[in-house]
Amino acid sequence: MQQTLENIREKALAAIQNAQNTDNIEDVKIEFLSRKSELNNIKKNLKDLSNEDKRIIGSLANKIAHEIEEKINEKYQQLYQKELNEKLEKERIDITLPGSYTPYGKEHLLTQTINEIVEIFNGMGFSLVHNENSPEVETEYFNFDMLNIPKDHPARDMQDTFYTKVAPNVILRSQTSGAQIHEMLTQKPPIRVVAPGRVYRCEAVSARKNNLFHQIEGLLVDKDITFADLKGVMNEFIRIYFGSARPTRFRNSFFPFTEPSAEIDVQCIMCHGKGCRVCSGTGWLEILGAGMVDPNVLRNVEIDPEIYSGFAFGMGVERLAMLKWAVDDIRLFFNNDVRFLKQF
Repeated sequence: MQQTLENIREKALAAIQNAQNTDNIEDVKIEFLSRKSELNNIKKNLKDLSNEDKRIIGSLANKIAHEIEEKINEKYQQLYQKELNEKLEKERIDITLPGSYTPYGKEHLLTQTINEIVEIFNGMGFSLVHNENSPEVETEYFNFDMLNIPKDHPARDMQDTFYTKVAPNVILRSQTSGAQIHEMLTQKPPIRVVAPGRVYRCEAVSARKNNLFHQIEGLLVDKDITFADLKGVMNEFIRIYFGSARPTRFRNSFFPFTEPSAEIDVQCIMCHGKGCRVCSGTGWLEILGAGMVDPNVLRNVEIDPEIYSGFAFGMGVERLAMLKWAVDDIRLFFNNDVRFLKQF
């Protein structure tokens, strides 16, 4: 038994001496000092020995275990310090090198434009429509029927509107105007809301058109609302958005859900009304459509047009961004070219 203990001691000391790294030392510790080690088994079997042998073998076993543990700790500290120094040398930071730069993301120009427009109208008392009242996948009922757009209107053709396979009457909305119907069905006047969002039309993609773009719909319904209120709100929006009061003009137009209707132009920001390539020599740029809410639309949502009136307006976000920042191609908003996007 004594010879066995001496053999264990010699093997352990040799293994410690040959250890090359801290992982090797951990392996040595497990092999010679764990509960399943040969040395620990000898300790557990001392009960089978005579009292004299218990004293001799037990004392020697404890002495060898203590010696092995000390040698392991010494070797571990040596190897740990060596590995630490090597790591520090390898990972040493050269403080003369320039620091690394992590670029931060920023809002897309269209998002910036939407937020700016919504903030302007918030300042005039308009609330933001909740997402559930402004769905992108819509039915013909909300996108057309409730907005006074008849069955034979060309906008209902598949050449103009994207129809889905969910059901024959389910479409990708072609305008954000449906949001005003949802709002008027869920709340009663006074109503003053704006609804931004994506819309889809079957357009040939070009520098001026895209089959996906963004609109912001606005609606105000209350007692004694007149066209003068619409004009005042629109002129104030244009003044704030473009940074100064600018001449505007309201041209007669037609929208099925407003009567009377108007296209609103602003004096060309490029030539200040003198006429240039951007404004096709007219001195004016069209920025949005608007009008008084058609009485039929109010009746559709059970609002009495004899008591209440209102106005609605819709604007293309891309168009307003292009005018303000002199962007000449709508496709630049969707190409994800960082060189373009980081300018704004």
